[in-house]
Amino acid sequence: MAKIELTQPYTTLPRGGYIVDTSVGYIQFGSPPETIKDSMFLPRSTPLIFVLPNRFFHVTKGISVAELEFPIYYNHFLRQKKTYVVCTREQKEQLMVVLEEAVFGPPDVDLRSEYILAEKTYGFPDIKAEMEYFRGNRYLDDLVKFVIFQDNRVKINNVTITKNTDGTFDINDETRAKRTQIQGEVGYNIIYDTGERMPEPYKPPLLGITCLGPSHGFDPEDNTSGFLLWINHQGIMVDPPVDSTEWLRKSNVNPRLINSIILTHCHADHDAGTFQKILEEGKITIYSTETVMHSFIRKYTALTRIPVKELLTLFDFVPVIIGKPYIINGAEFRFNYALHSIPSLSFEFSFQDQSFIYSSDHLNDPQKFLDMYKKGILTESRFRELMDFPWHHNIIYHEAGIPPLHTRVDFLKTLPEDIQKKITVYHIARKDMPPDTNLTLAKFGIENTVYPPITPPKHEEAYRLLDVLSNIDIFRDFPIGKAKEFIAVIHEEHFKRGDSIIRKNTPGDKFYIIMSGNVKVEGMETSDVQQGEVLKRYGSYEYFGETSLILDQPRSADVLAETDVVALTIEKTRFLNFIKGSNLVQRFTQLSEVRRSGTWDVLTNSRFFKGITSAQKTQLELIMETGNFGKGDLLIEQGKVFQHSFIIKTGQVEVVSAGNTIEVLNRGDFCGEIYRMQKEAPSNYDFRATDYLEVYSLERHKIIEYIANNPGVYMRLNYVYGQ
Repeated sequence: MAKIELTQPYTTLPRGGYIVDTSVGYIQFGSPPETIKDSMFLPRSTPLIFVLPNRFFHVTKGISVAELEFPIYYNHFLRQKKTYVVCTREQKEQLMVVLEEAVFGPPDVDLRSEYILAEKTYGFPDIKAEMEYFRGNRYLDDLVKFVIFQDNRVKINNVTITKNTDGTFDINDETRAKRTQIQGEVGYNIIYDTGERMPEPYKPPLLGITCLGPSHGFDPEDNTSGFLLWINHQGIMVDPPVDSTEWLRKSNVNPRLINSIILTHCHADHDAGTFQKILEEGKITIYSTETVMHSFIRKYTALTRIPVKELLTLFDFVPVIIGKPYIINGAEFRFNYALHSIPSLSFEFSFQDQSFIYSSDHLNDPQKFLDMYKKGILTESRFRELMDFPWHHNIIYHEAGIPPLHTRVDFLKTLPEDIQKKITVYHIARKDMPPDTNLTLAKFGIENTVYPPITPPKHEEAYRLLDVLSNIDIFRDFPIGKAKEFIAVIHEEHFKRGDSIIRKNTPGDKFYIIMSGNVKVEGMETSDVQQGEVLKRYGSYEYFGETSLILDQPRSADVLAETDVVALTIEKTRFLNFIKGSNLVQRFTQLSEVRRSGTWDVLTNSRFFKGITSAQKTQLELIMETGNFGKGDLLIEQGKVFQHSFIIKTGQVEVVSAGNTIEVLNRGDFCGEIYRMQKEAPSNYDFRATDYLEVYSLERHKIIEYIANNPGVYMRLNYVYGQ
């Protein structure tokens, strides 16, 4: 890690946030994830004073920019110092919820409903006693002191911090006769070891494990721990570290290949990447217990200010029961609670002739178990279960770290040699890994994915084809009987990089679904596009070629293989027969019409929609209808419930509150309040056309259904006008 040079008047940290060197020490403004890795090597170490930014949550990145868990841990446990947090009273209330959950766990916890036989289940823990043991006599006041703005001002010795009306901060250091201004919003820069980018899009294996990060939250040299399980050619993220989704894209891994997350517990190094994945593309499924999920929801409701009910609609939650098996991607999973400072899940699974266990964050120490049992902290069955760790599994992923919250790597070294050879160690820095061991340190990168030998299941190919069908949005509501027909009518075709798949102006003869690889669409579809310009790019689980089949017209663009491509194709007659009886003919006809008006260009260059994927754009185009308004017309009226929202094609819209224009919207901007639309609540604003206006109209029930399937778009549209 390169040393950070302090600059005047302030230093911008590599990952984001600002540090001002003052007479009372460093003051840090904003704290995006992992900035502790930047600041801990400053001449006077990590700051003890943090000023919270005006907004906690970075919507585009899906992260908190007030992540203080690790600075507070570091200052308290390693430096025996208290952290000072400068903020408003409202921000204090938000952050206290986050810190209480992360540092001490949920205030009320009852696991009886989470065990198959309640408290009679073998291994049932006294979780409150265990949490109290790790907590000791600590309270949040021992770790952090909140300093509240009074009349937008705080004074710490001879340093005054002023919160200005424009959102900026002034720092006046009387001792040094120095005045500094800091902006009120904090960005975030990704610093992530991306490893090697695969030359071709990644093809998930039948079984594999990809390390997303091998180390802990204080290691500046490596990514924080987390991994990907590939089972039956689909991905399951386990406690993804921050920016895992960004890294996967850079590594040529299509995010749609990952449909699930296992969330083991709610420390920032384990849950930050989870929220990012929720907001990425498509609705994912999260497996966890209700206790862990409630902690997660409390944290992110406090951070985002999204109500609990709305937050829960952004993903599908499967509440797991200890002692009950769960089938995920064809493998049988079982979950248990590890021994940690807050409720933390371990799990094991079997798939074909392989078995796997992950310890999660866990104190695995037989002597400590005995001590805790004698003190009455561990119940007898819990003690016996912890002593009998299932070392019999073929593949063992075990964390290691600093006790008393983690397992000493020295303990893992004492295990029999044959067991050590099965263990991959996580959550430990390379420098702390002993050289004379049979243990294996997890190695980051898609190129270092581990592929255990495995016997293919009986119906592997049918499973893969049905997986493709289930991931195509237009077929989502097809009856199960269509699955058999789908398998009967498809053909698999292979294209090399650079191959022409479709030529413009030729007859349409096939419908295409991409199983793997990327294609690019070139040609002229609208008046906005120049000949030869790349219109679109499509990847796995996306489709193309439907328009000319339905409208019986020549192909309107060229489609080329941008990489090696495996596609499922359906011949024209069979495709039309397959969709007969559905509304797809009507929908695709409307899609063709609306695309001629330039929808793709509007969405691609919109500040609200430019980051969404090509599949999400296509889904949105399917519900867009053209319309127009005259100068002065109201699109949405303040105080009234509205049934349509709008995307501007040409012209401008004033957003008016109490007679005052608070914002002017332009091409590609979204008109409407998505939260109030969901609730059928009256609008807070007038939306008025300033001149002749062309728009795309979105019906209420259609846009609500769309954002239910695309939660990341919901966050983009949950926009506060005038801020």
